[in-house]
Amino acid sequence: MKRQPNSSDCFVCGLKNPVGLQLVFYDNGMDEVRCEYAIPSQYQGYPGVAHGGVVAAILDEASGRVAMIGDHNHFMMTVKMEVKYRRPVPVETPLVIVGKLVKMRGRLGQATGEVRLPDGTVAVEAWLTLADLPDNLQVEGDLESLGWKVYS
Repeated sequence: MKRQPNSSDCFVCGLKNPVGLQLVFYDNGMDEVRCEYAIPSQYQGYPGVAHGGVVAAILDEASGRVAMIGDHNHFMMTVKMEVKYRRPVPVETPLVIVGKLVKMRGRLGQATGEVRLPDGTVAVEAWLTLADLPDNLQVEGDLESLGWKVYS
């Protein structure tokens, strides 16, 4: 598994965002992105259970990152996301987050995501439709100077 870049400020992957999740993602070079993470208790909704919106944000990031496999500067946006919460996601518990590429065609893509509990049970599933970032949002120049890089 190869480590993907992080940003400095993103809520999910921004390593310098003091209120963010600071997740680190790895990809298999073909069709899958993974992350291991325990959601801190400060992001709970119901006591002891991660807030569903935080879980959705994690799945949005993991699934959207499948577009970066092979090209870490290929940014896509989620245009549609369906989430199915099957089990409560406990805070302070090691989880495995997986994003999988379903298909890419032109400027559109489809991906799935899962949050797995320590015993491998799928707690949350997501299905996403992705679209290439619009030209007016593309950043020109050196993305590393903006904090987008593989941190050691």
